[in-house]
Amino acid sequence: MRPTDVLRPVLTVATAAAVLAAGAGGAAAEPGAQPSHGQLRALAGLSADRVLVADRVAAAKWGTDSPIDDPAREKQVLDAVAEQAREVGGDPAATSRIFRDQIEASKVVQRGLYRRWQADPSSAPTERPDLGKVRLEINRINGELVRAIAAATDARTAPSCPPRLLAGALATGHQKRLDGLHAVALTRALPSVCETPWTPAG
Repeated sequence: MRPTDVLRPVLTVATAAAVLAAGAGGAAAEPGAQPSHGQLRALAGLSADRVLVADRVAAAKWGTDSPIDDPAREKQVLDAVAEQAREVGGDPAATSRIFRDQIEASKVVQRGLYRRWQADPSSAPTERPDLGKVRLEINRINGELVRAIAAATDARTAPSCPPRLLAGALATGHQKRLDGLHAVALTRALPSVCETPWTPAG
């Protein structure tokens, strides 16, 4: 089972407590667990920050001819983060895989907001952010995320990565008060973080 298959249900109220307990149990059983857990939670936190910035991307594009799907911009981002990964001693291929999911997560938010605004025009933004300035903020988060991915190489390749990532995502969602749309987007941002498959106990 892929980590993404587990991430989706654990962000619901019904399963949150069980997943958090499982993640905590795994961390207690392995030496050096706390640093690894912290690195994965940092990845989840930066991913959530990127998901939240997507609100301003959507507002900047709303009512314009700027498309949600922008292959040229996406290629620029992927090329840039791969180069940044090389510069900090990270894995460019792994970094690119993770960022493809980050980009798709942003589009989940944008599409969700578009549907909301189309259904209720009174909820649509009345001011349009400067997309160039919003992208500068995204680039800042991207740089931090590239460094966090490189720093978390051991944590991402450890067998305990999936449950710890789940716990980190849950804690991040609670801390940042993510609503349903942004929680779903966060799950879409994270499936490529762990290099190891999920193997449930028992």
